[in-house]
Amino acid sequence: MEAILLVLRTGMQWQALKATGICHPSSAYRRFREWAQAGVFREFWRLGLVAYEQMRGIEWKWMSLDGAMTKAPLGGQKTGPNPTDRAKKGTKRSLLTDGRGMPLGVVVAGANVNDHKLVEATLDSVPVRRPEPSNGAPQHLCLDAGYDCQAVRQWGDKFHLQLHIRPRRPPATPPKKSRRKKARRWVVERSHSWMNRFRRLLVRWEKREDTFLAMIHLALGLITWFHFLLR
Repeated sequence: MEAILLVLRTGMQWQALKATGICHPSSAYRRFREWAQAGVFREFWRLGLVAYEQMRGIEWKWMSLDGAMTKAPLGGQKTGPNPTDRAKKGTKRSLLTDGRGMPLGVVVAGANVNDHKLVEATLDSVPVRRPEPSNGAPQHLCLDAGYDCQAVRQWGDKFHLQLHIRPRRPPATPPKKSRRKKARRWVVERSHSWMNRFRRLLVRWEKREDTFLAMIHLALGLITWFHFLLR
């Protein structure tokens, strides 16, 4: 496990483990693949959310969802041309967080996939039971202008969520001031920043979707358990 954590944190190649003396690279990668296929890292993340829910309570009332693109030099499954990086290979992760930024759901796709097409899959990826919204306990989902489409509104109805989508406006048009409570989109952006501290996620080297997701799940588990232990 020490070798896997080192790869996740530093972004080093598996073969570089040989110089550390921790273990042989092939042994570390083989064990990582075995645990990934068994769902060990997703379960680690899920148990962290369960512990966090019991200790502090997941803030379901205000959730945020957004995507982030990273480089994927080797290509592979769920990668595509990045429109913001001269069409170089890239990947996108779509992340759902609670009101404090705790990661609740995640999916990956090619960098050229529109954010709004990943909303349903991201909401479905939550590994713990989400309480049913009610009039007394509504659930809000904050989104940026890229999600302003009819399909997203339909998914909001399906999941019984009150959507707060940043409106599109013409260039050079100042935003209108409002006394209403502002949507909390910034928390998911901060969570993406937390994830990028794990350099194996900042640049994707895994060609396989399952191994890349396993790295993401491990990072999300570490983030969740870290904040649980802070309490």
